[in-house]
Amino acid sequence: MASAYKIQEHTFDMVVVGAGGAGLRATFGLAQKGLKTACITKVFPTRSHTVAAQGGVAAALGNMGEDDWRYHFFDTIKGSDWLGDQDAIEYMCREAIPAIIELEHQGVPFSRTEDGKIYQRPFGGMTTRFGEGPPAQRTCAAADRTGHAILHTLYQQSLAHDAQFFIEYFALDLIMDEQGACRGVLALDMAEGTLHLFKAQGTVLATGGYGRAYFSATSAHTCTGDGGGMALRAGLGLQDMEFVQFHPTGIYGAGCLITEGVRGEGGILRNSNGERFMERYAPSVKDLAPRDMVSRSMTIEIREGRGVGEHKDHILLDLTHLGPEVIHEKLPGIAESARIFAGVDVEKQPIPVIPTVHYNMGGIPTNYHGEVVQLRNGNPDEVVPGLYAIGEAACVSVHGANRLGSNSLLDLVVFGRAVANRAAETIKPNGAQAKLASDACDKSLARLDKLRNASGGTPTAVIRDKMQRTMQADAAVFRTGETLAEGVAKMREIHASFADVKVTDRSLVWNSDLIETFELSNLLDQALVTIVSAENRKESRGAHAREDFPDRDDANWQKHTLCSVDEAGNTSIDYRPVHMYTLSGDVDVIPPKKRVY
Repeated sequence: MASAYKIQEHTFDMVVVGAGGAGLRATFGLAQKGLKTACITKVFPTRSHTVAAQGGVAAALGNMGEDDWRYHFFDTIKGSDWLGDQDAIEYMCREAIPAIIELEHQGVPFSRTEDGKIYQRPFGGMTTRFGEGPPAQRTCAAADRTGHAILHTLYQQSLAHDAQFFIEYFALDLIMDEQGACRGVLALDMAEGTLHLFKAQGTVLATGGYGRAYFSATSAHTCTGDGGGMALRAGLGLQDMEFVQFHPTGIYGAGCLITEGVRGEGGILRNSNGERFMERYAPSVKDLAPRDMVSRSMTIEIREGRGVGEHKDHILLDLTHLGPEVIHEKLPGIAESARIFAGVDVEKQPIPVIPTVHYNMGGIPTNYHGEVVQLRNGNPDEVVPGLYAIGEAACVSVHGANRLGSNSLLDLVVFGRAVANRAAETIKPNGAQAKLASDACDKSLARLDKLRNASGGTPTAVIRDKMQRTMQADAAVFRTGETLAEGVAKMREIHASFADVKVTDRSLVWNSDLIETFELSNLLDQALVTIVSAENRKESRGAHAREDFPDRDDANWQKHTLCSVDEAGNTSIDYRPVHMYTLSGDVDVIPPKKRVY
């Protein structure tokens, strides 16, 4: 069978899978350092989901008032509900400043202050003086299209530095050798239906999140967590998958994102009584509380009968008091989205919003160099040779149990850059690569052949719909042991039903039916790992809120979950310690305390 598929081989120093913000920052950085670099992407680079990031990117530049990277460090740890690794958080917050200045020099068209500096807006959970001072204006913005601006700039820079792009190639599997090192990746050229083996000294997974495991998400339909799926199939565990961020303000009914920047510019959430209810839940920061808190507060308002609309099932986001000038200059894209997706003129009417799945804090565990790590031989930080992960696909654990808004674009840029720096230190351009075993791709080819010829009774779309509805119902903003146990049982059944999947198109050329089936396979594994990890964690922390265990339990649960799944759908759980140490003496470890704002 394997011999029926011809494989074209390519050899590179580094291969990057994914061309969003993280993938492009790595691609450009690696090429700039003289490493022969390929970037494989299933969509055109500027169509990657980073293009949808609106509000901005955090860095303590201090352009609009007092700020310090140490304040950013404190806020990120508090936001993470003490599940973030403090060495990685120190690295991110300190490196934020040079990384953003570099982006500016590379051509990102940031909005400007009167005196020509990068414009910065307030964002949830960002404060000064270690939480004692007023909110920080830390989020560098290009109007409300920051991701778009960054993505286009990085793509241009990657091309300028001669990186090679393989566009509309779908990555099927990591190719691992007998020693457990990653030697490259097998991909399908969707346009031609040909198979390509990319052999490399280092493989970087920058494949984004898996928001499409849920029914309502701000994620694009391409956000199927392909890197996480490949990692699980390679026998690796994923970390902290129970922590799924709900963005408080997805447009009701459409799920389309309304940036936190709206609240940063003064937008207010109101219930059916017209009341600014966040004053009750977070008296000091109100509407700029962290996302998990705002999402839960909105859900409580709806549960207690103060929701809006005929079903009393959503909340209003009011911008009417901001005035046309602020809206036109700072939030033009939001006004457009509200008009298209909600039929609302934001200058005159509030936007109907509801908490919507937005970001995956969990992912492939890495250190702050972007090197993938696993718990092996008693070592929780053992590096998997040749494999890196960055961006939303990774879990460096700078976000812990809850990501602060505008730290995600920062995560992409800082760790994309970190991988390039690390590879430049450890990888020789055109270095020798050991010969691969002749059957290295056989398992992956057998899987391709099996799915391509799958003639079960259940179409891909039916299985996907069941998965999405189960995750939406049973792994949502509030969780209980009972609903999680039901959800785990349902997800195990749905996961097993994939054996009966039906693919109608047998070709390899632009076979969207087959590609969606591969994507579903990636989603199913991650959905199962997510809900199993959630049932296992008997506490509330950050985005993981359990009504039967309402308190955070540092004695038993201040640790990272590591969950893997085998081909039969059996899951196993392990743990890694949270790094309660810093990289330098410039900042002290922040000990856990109650998280209130």
